[in-house]
Amino acid sequence: MATKKMMWSFIILLVAWFWPMEFATPVSAETLKFKSYTYVTKAESFPVGDVDGHTVGFTIRRAFLVFENGEVATQKSVSTSDAIKGSGASLTYQNITFSDGSTIIIKAVGAVTGTDPMVYTAIKMTREIIKGTGRFAGIKGTGTTTVKYFPVEEGEAGPRGIGEGTLTYTLPPK
Repeated sequence: MATKKMMWSFIILLVAWFWPMEFATPVSAETLKFKSYTYVTKAESFPVGDVDGHTVGFTIRRAFLVFENGEVATQKSVSTSDAIKGSGASLTYQNITFSDGSTIIIKAVGAVTGTDPMVYTAIKMTREIIKGTGRFAGIKGTGTTTVKYFPVEEGEAGPRGIGEGTLTYTLPPK
C-alpha cells in the first residue's frame, strides 16, 4: 500500500513538473541590424606612467542609430579605455532609446586601435544586452559592433565615428 502511494505521489510530481512545459510558447531569436553615427561629448585621458603612451581614458558619447527595419534611436554611452599608444581594451555601457521611449541597455567589451593616447581609429566590440524597458522589457541577447573613427578636428572633444552592428535577442512570451 505504501509503495502504491509513493508511486502515485511520484507520478503526480512528474506531471506537475512537466505540465507547464507543454504550454510554453517557443521563443525565437530576432535580429536588429543598424548603422550608427557617434560623437564625443566629453573625454578625459590620464597617463599611467609605467610605459610610454599608457593611458586610461573616460569618454561620454552620443549616437544616432538607424535600424534596418526603418526605426531610429539615440544612444548614450559611457566608456573606459586602457590603452598603450591608442590601442588596448575598452569597456562601455550603452543606453539605446527608441522613439516610443522603450530602451535597451548594453554592456560592451572591445578593443580599440589607434596611434596616440585617446586618438582611436577603430573599435570592435561584443555586446551583452543587460536590460530593456517598454516593449523590450525582459530582453536577453548579444551583439557586435564595429566603428571607424575620423581624425579629431579642432574644437571636438574626441573622434566622430561611423559604425554598424547587430543585436540578436529574445523577448519573454506575452
